[in-house]
Amino acid sequence: MPALHHTGVDLRRLQQIVSGLTEGVIIVSPEQEILWANEAGLRMHGVERIPDLGKTVDDYRQRFRLRYRNNHWLDAHDYPLDRAVAGEAFSEVIVEVVREGEDDARWIHQIRSLVLTDSDDKPDLLVLVIQDVSLRFEAEERFEQTFKANPAPAVICRLSDQRFVKVNQGFLEMTGREREDVLGHTVYDLDVLADVDDPGLAKQRLREGRTIPQMQADLHLPNGGRKLVIVGGQPIDLNEQPCMLFTFADLEPRRRIEGELRESEARARRTFALAPVGLAVATLDGHRFLEGNGALLDLSGFTDEEFKHQTVGSLKLWENATVRAELEQALADDGGFQARDACLHRKDGERIDVLISAGVIPMHGSNCVLWVIQDIAERRRSERELIGAIETVMRDTNWFSRTIVEKLANLRSPSNASRVTEVATLTGRERETLSLMCEGLDDQAIATAMGVSRNTVRNNVARIYGKLGVNRRGAAIIWARERGFPLPSSRRG
Repeated sequence: MPALHHTGVDLRRLQQIVSGLTEGVIIVSPEQEILWANEAGLRMHGVERIPDLGKTVDDYRQRFRLRYRNNHWLDAHDYPLDRAVAGEAFSEVIVEVVREGEDDARWIHQIRSLVLTDSDDKPDLLVLVIQDVSLRFEAEERFEQTFKANPAPAVICRLSDQRFVKVNQGFLEMTGREREDVLGHTVYDLDVLADVDDPGLAKQRLREGRTIPQMQADLHLPNGGRKLVIVGGQPIDLNEQPCMLFTFADLEPRRRIEGELRESEARARRTFALAPVGLAVATLDGHRFLEGNGALLDLSGFTDEEFKHQTVGSLKLWENATVRAELEQALADDGGFQARDACLHRKDGERIDVLISAGVIPMHGSNCVLWVIQDIAERRRSERELIGAIETVMRDTNWFSRTIVEKLANLRSPSNASRVTEVATLTGRERETLSLMCEGLDDQAIATAMGVSRNTVRNNVARIYGKLGVNRRGAAIIWARERGFPLPSSRRG
């Protein structure tokens, strides 16, 4: 590095001191001549020799254009070299440096000035001390972009005065605030820590500049409402100032879902309790009852305490162990079943005809069984009385009119799908025989109408009983009337 000489001044010792500094140093005479620069100062301008900086301040301005961070280009008298020559002392000027012939800045310099005086206290040498802060500002720009783009709501407050200096769009959208309603205001103006779980700890950590652990809070909104959030604080440095980064997680959707879930559970529990049919929930493994509704307790005769935590087997609800095993096997194989006939044993020993449906449902993280038990004892009793009445009047078919049969038969109505399937199991001759039975004809009249013997009719009737699962003429007629008998002659074959 060339030695530094200046009229009347020996600066060899000064050169030795500054040559090894990481900061760049440029020394200028009061006559605006660039006298010397250390290696760091040259490197920060992308040159290797002092003359490449320019012989004078005017040359420097021709080779390097400077602008502020707001993209405003510096006028000649605003250049740090010019200000230093004018005798101005400044501690921090930040400029972007653009080489002549280029459009983009290569470096960002942070510059301060020193004025060395002679024995008469007059300016003798002017010194610029330069720091290359390009990497710092690039990192800050990346942070700024990331902060703005981050969908998670966040704000940054300066610890020195606890005022917010940055806010991202996520926070504005979450709270419904405008940017000017946040920036410049203090943490306590917006009161982001007012309703946290542990406000004392949060505020102490803020004062100390230490990490604030995540806490649940009700954030105050400008419309007077509140929003459930998780808030945490992380100390950071921003523009070389200690700050606190607050981040938020919006829990309002979760609170809304939880509220809807509670309402749904309350409706389900109310429906379960008030259902007019017996309902019970049991474990799938072991079939231990967890809960039964009032209708089931009334039907079975057990109290709630007697019912809970007992198994189907220990209560002996079904007529025998074989039926219980069949029902449990159906649950294991198919996950449920519908409308199975069974006989329920009450606590007092009485037997009641019931229809049972069951299905596997998820509950509290495990699979359970929902049992639906419907009392059909009264319906069965009515059916038996109806069949008995039909049998009685069938003894005299002369006055057992078709209208009466229709009215009696229409008291029951299985689904259309099952009707079609069951009727299809009968042959044409069996359907014709059954249709004539529904018209009130006895065996001899049916034989005459069909042109067959009475014995053939009896055989047809026996096969019909077997297929229908009945053993009396009245029950067969009821079954047939439910399925649209008597049939027109065109449909009997």
